[in-house]
Amino acid sequence: MAMGSTLRLVAWTTNEREAEVAFEHVFREFDRLEALMSVWKDGSDVVRLNENAGVGPVHVSPETLEVLELAHDASVQTNGKFDITFGALADIWKFDHDQDNLIPPRDAIDKRLPLVSYEAVETNRTGGWAFIRKPGMRVHLGGVGKGYAVDRAVALLRQQKLTDFMIQSGGDLFVSGSNGGRPWKLGIADPRGAHEVFASIELGDGTFSTSGDYERSFVKDGVRYHHLIDPDRGEPAHGCRSVTIVTNRAVMADVLSTGVFIMGPNEGMKLIEQLPDVEGVIVTSENEVRVSSGLKGRLKLLKPPTNAP
Repeated sequence: MAMGSTLRLVAWTTNEREAEVAFEHVFREFDRLEALMSVWKDGSDVVRLNENAGVGPVHVSPETLEVLELAHDASVQTNGKFDITFGALADIWKFDHDQDNLIPPRDAIDKRLPLVSYEAVETNRTGGWAFIRKPGMRVHLGGVGKGYAVDRAVALLRQQKLTDFMIQSGGDLFVSGSNGGRPWKLGIADPRGAHEVFASIELGDGTFSTSGDYERSFVKDGVRYHHLIDPDRGEPAHGCRSVTIVTNRAVMADVLSTGVFIMGPNEGMKLIEQLPDVEGVIVTSENEVRVSSGLKGRLKLLKPPTNAP
């Protein structure tokens, strides 16, 4: 377990011992990055950053600075729909290990919305510091940290001379080379029902990230509430059931799967089609499957997704 998900590593190699050593490097790297970026680890860069919101700059690691900058770029790309400062809402919408299946009152949400703005997060690479300008604001790196860690893991495994491997951390996945001489075959989970695979794609080198409304969620009075919060409304985003991004960097897939989900199927697919080396599959709230132009003919639909609330 790392960063709130099971971390799974697979490699094809003739030297099992070298692979085990390489895997240990990856496990330690995930633990190290989690200690820097988790909102649940006392003394982490993110915890100290949040504690000093509106007070003063905080010296943080180069890795945390890089992730904050990547998050800012993703916010600009998605017109602010990807926003790490949704952390100001995280203690009223509870979807982590503190999930309580309660819908917060609208006035409580409205009080927090002025504390959600990615533009209030400053970084200074030369000085090695970051600063949240407004008191009460909080950043949460759950939509970017795992993708960043997967990319670090890819680099570590390649440094150890592994060429055929798979890394999976929750909905973030990277494959390299081949699976016993054949392309890696990756499946997209049905966002409803028993979450069986409804579509598959073969990849040689690339990353694959899915964001869905089904993993951390609850249904009340026929309405599904989930952890992917629209920063403009302060409520779970509507319009998508799941978004899968296929590209070449795990961190890019991670932020875009979240950002596109919140943007909705129309604006989200428009962004996917505009970006180089980015493809996507969207299951809309109406259970329609939308496939980007570059995946048509490559994606295999195995069955229709289950139609349920």
